[in-house]
Amino acid sequence: MTIDSDGFPAPPALVEHARRFRAEGGVPAVPRVAATVLLLRPAGTEFEVYLIRRVAAMAFGGMYAFPGGGVDRSDSQAHLDWAGPVPRNWGERLGVAPDAAQAVVCAAAREVFEEAGVLLAGPDAGTVVGDVSGDDWEVARVALEQRRTGFADLLAQRGLTLRSDLLLPWSRWITPEFEPRRFDTYFFVALLPEGQRTRDVSGEADHTLWIRPAEARVRAEAGELTMLPPTLVTLAQVAACGDLAGVARAAAGRDAATPVTPRLDLPPHGSPRFVLG
Repeated sequence: MTIDSDGFPAPPALVEHARRFRAEGGVPAVPRVAATVLLLRPAGTEFEVYLIRRVAAMAFGGMYAFPGGGVDRSDSQAHLDWAGPVPRNWGERLGVAPDAAQAVVCAAAREVFEEAGVLLAGPDAGTVVGDVSGDDWEVARVALEQRRTGFADLLAQRGLTLRSDLLLPWSRWITPEFEPRRFDTYFFVALLPEGQRTRDVSGEADHTLWIRPAEARVRAEAGELTMLPPTLVTLAQVAACGDLAGVARAAAGRDAATPVTPRLDLPPHGSPRFVLG
């Protein structure tokens, strides 16, 4: 899938779906609030991003994406030790109320632990926990994934503080109106903490890889990696930053509150294309 000034080519199945939705006067589903995290790590003078391929049975199955998922009720009710920008400041960056912003940030940190085994937390506001791949951590991760414990409870039991400052807001995307399952997703970037490593732990992925963003985009355009527009666009954006310092500088000035919603343009003549708006 190649992006250009005219947008993205649309897969035939989605085109038919969109035509049927419009012909039947379909009512758009209410988007579920979600969060996703681009985990980055140094790779020589460049950097790599972590991708997972969703299992076929899931929404957006077979697509490569970043770790993430929907905001859970426990995220909005969490009472936990917090380091970094306070929820009010997060709300200003994300364009939502402080309690909603806290829920999104908690969801981002929780999901990246559930799906990649990476924990953005530490004993205090200036440190990050080290290796979390041991058996005891895996028991805790599974309990969290199965909702037998909450994220705040997990951190409290281990005397840890959520490091919200390790998450940098990047963008916000809303699924097109004709899709039956829609998400209002906040994208974040985060550097893989020193001493931690990603693990293929979540049952929601059937393949994972670390790859340079520019290479991932090339392979997607060649049809080797299947991605939806938000993933492809975001890869191009971070690749253009050059290095990790450039990513951090770019994140500081990005608009993470105004949503981008791909719209399917169905012209009477010519090929249907996704247009970003």
